[in-house]
Amino acid sequence: MGRSRKGRDISGWLVVDKPAGLTSTAVVNKVRWALQAKKAGHAGTLDPEATGVLAVALGEATKTVPYITDALKAYRFTVRLGQATNTDDAEGEVIAQSDTRPSDDEVKDALGPFVGDIMQVPPKFSAVKIDGQRAYKLARDGEDVEIEARPLWVEELVLTDRPDPDHVELEMVCGKGGYVRSIARDLGEALGCYGHVRELRRIWSGPFEAADGLTFDQIEEMAQTPALDEHLRPISEGLADLPELRATAEGAARLRNGNPGMVLAADVEYGEECWASFEGKPVAVGRYKAGELHPARVFNL
Repeated sequence: MGRSRKGRDISGWLVVDKPAGLTSTAVVNKVRWALQAKKAGHAGTLDPEATGVLAVALGEATKTVPYITDALKAYRFTVRLGQATNTDDAEGEVIAQSDTRPSDDEVKDALGPFVGDIMQVPPKFSAVKIDGQRAYKLARDGEDVEIEARPLWVEELVLTDRPDPDHVELEMVCGKGGYVRSIARDLGEALGCYGHVRELRRIWSGPFEAADGLTFDQIEEMAQTPALDEHLRPISEGLADLPELRATAEGAARLRNGNPGMVLAADVEYGEECWASFEGKPVAVGRYKAGELHPARVFNL
């Protein structure tokens, strides 16, 4: 038999304002330790040097991670014009340079093709898998990796500031799987001057905002005390993009056992993905069919 994981059965979301210099995994481990939680995970990796919102799911909230991963996210970032790097950010080696500097209007005009349904090639130094291996590992080993373009929905990409000729500040709202470093790289190529990300901050992710996140200092200060528990957000916040249905008492009991359960009528379509609650707590996520929710995920609360 495997060893059972020690820790508290605690469920909910903790929103962290991630500092630069830490991996997303390191943040999750810190939160798990601070809350003495048995189970934790995050919704959407941030590069180590990036800052901003990293939503950490505890316990049963980990079952809602896919819905936050799929949600829209907003980034504020600075692009260094005139230089391309092998990592597409400031951590890498400069591999190409240009003295060309586009005007503000040229930058704005170049942003148009990056909005809507686009195809994007992830950076060579990324966690994308190629033949079962991470692209960054192959790149570090000196292999010239070829990564296929992937679809990405970009809802908005705007120029917000131009502090000097070498830098532009942008804000982007996009869907799942977007690489800001690729946007910077491709924008630089489109402008004929090269480019890479100098600074990157995720300002919101689904319902979670960086402005509401705890800093690492705050987490350490409240670690393993009831004060930190008070900052936990309910599991249901991870389901904000799905319609909520109210389960009957009998329906809730059936849902908890993994069976279709009766829910009160609501303005949802047949087959639509929804979640059911009973007495203020989430019970299950599934598909609505003829007055019942057919569960795909059940919460053990």
